[in-house]
Amino acid sequence: MATPLRVLVHGGGIGGLGLAVALARRGHTVEIAELREQFDALGVGIIQPSNALHVMRELGILDACLAVGYEWEVLTICDTAGNPLAKIPQPRMDDAPANNGIPRPALAQVLGRAATEAGATVRFGTTIADLTDDGEGVDVTLSDGTTGRYDLVVGFDGIGSPLRTRLYGDRFSPEYTGFANWRVTLPRQDEVQGVVMSTGNVAAKALLTPITQELMYLGSVVAEDEDFRPDPERAHEQLKERLAGFTGPVAEALAAVTDPSAVVYSRISQVTVDAPWHVGRVVLAGDAAHASTPHLAQGAAMAVEDALVLAQELDAADTVPAALQAWEDRRRPRAMFVQALSRAVLKQETGTPTTPEEDELLKIGIPGAAHVLVKPY
Repeated sequence: MATPLRVLVHGGGIGGLGLAVALARRGHTVEIAELREQFDALGVGIIQPSNALHVMRELGILDACLAVGYEWEVLTICDTAGNPLAKIPQPRMDDAPANNGIPRPALAQVLGRAATEAGATVRFGTTIADLTDDGEGVDVTLSDGTTGRYDLVVGFDGIGSPLRTRLYGDRFSPEYTGFANWRVTLPRQDEVQGVVMSTGNVAAKALLTPITQELMYLGSVVAEDEDFRPDPERAHEQLKERLAGFTGPVAEALAAVTDPSAVVYSRISQVTVDAPWHVGRVVLAGDAAHASTPHLAQGAAMAVEDALVLAQELDAADTVPAALQAWEDRRRPRAMFVQALSRAVLKQETGTPTTPEEDELLKIGIPGAAHVLVKPY
């Protein structure tokens, strides 16, 4: 697009900041409305697989991510005692590394710094209060009273997206899967030089994931009632109860968990916007449009892919509506593949009945998916 655009990004998470970097470096005027008061992130750490790192390279921040994370290449599968059953080399996308574990707050800082250095403006403590799309532009009022007119509004505002609710009401609310994720950050064990996944216990699996030279996180997906919440005073004990069948490195990690407030609990839900992701000049992206379970470690990767591809399509198209349609045509099949296979893997690992369609997907398997996802996005 020859004329620079004025873009409002609703949400300063991984995807929103990635889009801000991509657009601002292309000469567009970018504002970010972020409800939090600073660049930060909830949770512990995440995995950046090779396709996500390929995007980071395209954004010019790959080295910054690797500097604050832990690069790794081999997934180790173990039994419940920690005995290795298989070591699976991870594929690379072009010249990007295979994987990087990284603390979420560190990644937020890297992206936030890159966005502001590129020229994006951040309005902390704000959200969209009202908007009107007249077909030629979008008039927006933010919660702090600021008003503006934008060529495009992008909702990277998460699984509970207020912008999605504004567009579609409760038609595409998050669907709880029946499972939750327990995570806690701990000192990295010397042998944890890549993700170590201990399995064999139908009730739960446990992963040890390095995120810096000094730190790793222990994570586990467990079936939980929808209304369950950990006891603030004994969350660490509840986690140990759920992983009581594991010995070896997992048990060693659990022994170091003594602070209940260090345990991060999150229900695993899914969002499928089975309607256009864009309405006029307002578009949903990342978890707001297609949140998946974490079983392929692709949630953040799909968000930053969304961001980069949207910037590319805005470069290529003559109009914003044409760019949004081309973007969705590229992104929907890939995001839906990740969502469907990730949900099927969750069911397989937890002994939940699968559909015939999911059985076909499971023939691909996680290693197969990794090879598919290092192909061009």
